[in-house]
Amino acid sequence: MTSADSAEECAPGSAHAIDAEIARALAGTLKALAEPLRLRMLLAIATDPRGESCVCDLAELADVSQPTVSHHLKVLKTVGLLESERRGTWVWYSIPADRRGAVTALLEAFAPAVATPARMPVTAGTGDLADMDEHITHLAVDLAAKTRALPRETVMAIVRDSYTALARSAKITRYLVPLTERFAKQRLADLTRDRTTALPQVLFVCVANAGRSQLAAALTRHLSGGNVVARSAGSTPAAGIHPHVQQLIMDINGPDAVDAFPKPLTDDAIRAADVVVTMGCGDVCPIIPGVRYEDWAVADPALASPAGVAAIRGDIEGRVRALLDSLTD
Repeated sequence: MTSADSAEECAPGSAHAIDAEIARALAGTLKALAEPLRLRMLLAIATDPRGESCVCDLAELADVSQPTVSHHLKVLKTVGLLESERRGTWVWYSIPADRRGAVTALLEAFAPAVATPARMPVTAGTGDLADMDEHITHLAVDLAAKTRALPRETVMAIVRDSYTALARSAKITRYLVPLTERFAKQRLADLTRDRTTALPQVLFVCVANAGRSQLAAALTRHLSGGNVVARSAGSTPAAGIHPHVQQLIMDINGPDAVDAFPKPLTDDAIRAADVVVTMGCGDVCPIIPGVRYEDWAVADPALASPAGVAAIRGDIEGRVRALLDSLTD
């Protein structure tokens, strides 16, 4: 094959490359974000309960002069990640509505994944996969026999679907069978829940289900004394709970903390909940009639310092206490 033939053979792939003009615009935005203080400012604004932050608030993030803070904010505004409004002597900054999804993806999914140390996956061989299928089939048959309220075919399908959903983000396959069992049991309980007699149920949803939503669920279980069922899920679940949060959950729930693991969001979980609390991913939650929705702007502990993690825990605890009060009124 000649070089010309090789070029002709490879040429079609270039058609899928990003447009040059779009690449320049994207590179400018990424360059603007390539500064630690700017990232911290963007996160602070994104998680501010007011939906905006004042320059005076942002100046507290680092020991720099106010002109330096203003410079960084101007850079973020220039690339379209921020908009501003002057009120009196202060300027308030917020994220434009058409950029919130992009900022959420950056701060809620990409950044925590990069910040968490990579772990080598444990993959399964051909024999392991065959054994896994046998285990899942046995689990499905067992749960179908125990779940009389649902058709056998429904239970079998839910077990299979639960396994498939968890396998997408699994790093260690040896834990997939017990995790599938826990996840499938939750889904079956949600499908057969009787609202007239069941305990109040709350579903906490974030992107990765590795931080805030897990912490909120743990605090709900603890503070309610088991009188409120707390579930959590993620629109794009991570492979595991963030180490910062894992330790907090262990401190709160003790031995029960081992049952916590990231799970994908399902319509069944939403329909079964009395309250759905979104934490950075409100757009991905279907609106189900009869379900109460709340959106909590809470910072991500995966990106926080030890002091910041403690502050986030306190923030979530205060919100959970108020939520529990509303459920028992």
